[in-house]
Amino acid sequence: MSDLIRRYLLEGYATTELTVGNILICIGSTAILAMYIYVVYKRMNKNSFYNRNFNLSLIALAIITAAIILTIQSNIVVSLGMVGALSIVRFRTAIKDPLDLIFMFWSISIGIICGAGYILIAVIASLVITLIMLWFTNLPLAGGTMILVVNADSFEAEDELAVLLEKFCKVWKTRARNLTKGNINLAIEIETSREKELLKEVIQMEHILSASVVENSGDVTV
Repeated sequence: MSDLIRRYLLEGYATTELTVGNILICIGSTAILAMYIYVVYKRMNKNSFYNRNFNLSLIALAIITAAIILTIQSNIVVSLGMVGALSIVRFRTAIKDPLDLIFMFWSISIGIICGAGYILIAVIASLVITLIMLWFTNLPLAGGTMILVVNADSFEAEDELAVLLEKFCKVWKTRARNLTKGNINLAIEIETSREKELLKEVIQMEHILSASVVENSGDVTV
C-alpha cells in the first residue's frame, strides 16, 4: 500500500491519458470558442471606447485556463503546486463594467470546461449565453432614466424648466447645479418616453443656451 501511495504521489495519477492529439483538440476547441467570445464582446460592447486589449486578453485567458486544467488532471503533485502558485497571484486592475466581468468569467469557464474534456457543454453554454444576452440587449428599455444637461444664462430658467419637466416627465430630480456669474448649468435625472419633444421645448425657452439628453448608465455618480 505504501508503494502504491508513493507511486501515485511521486509519479503522478493521470485521470485521463494525455496525448498530443488530445492536447491539440482541447487547445484548438478552446481557441475557437474564445474567438467566438471575442466576436460577441466586440458586437455587444456599449462602452464609449472599445478596449481591444481587454478583448484579446479573453482569448489568452481561456487558453491559459485550459492548459492549467490539463496539467492539473495529469499529475496530483503538479496540481497541488499549481494551486499554491496561483494563490499568491493578485490582480490589481479594477473592472468597473459588470458586463466585462461577465465576459471574463465566461472566458475562464470555457477554459475550465474544455480542459476537463466537456467541449459540447462549452459549446451549448456559449450559445445559450449569447442568445440570452442578445435578447435582453435588444429589449426596449421601459422606464429607463436619462440625464438632461442644460446651460442657461439666467437663474430664472430653473423655475421655468421645472414647469416644463412636470409636463413631460414622470419623475425628475436635479442631480447637479453649477452656478457662475449670470450662468447656470443643470444636470437633471429624468424619466420620460418623450425625450425628443422635451428637448425641442427646452431649447426654445428664452434663457436656454444649450440642452442635451444622455443615457444614464449608472457609471457616473454626482
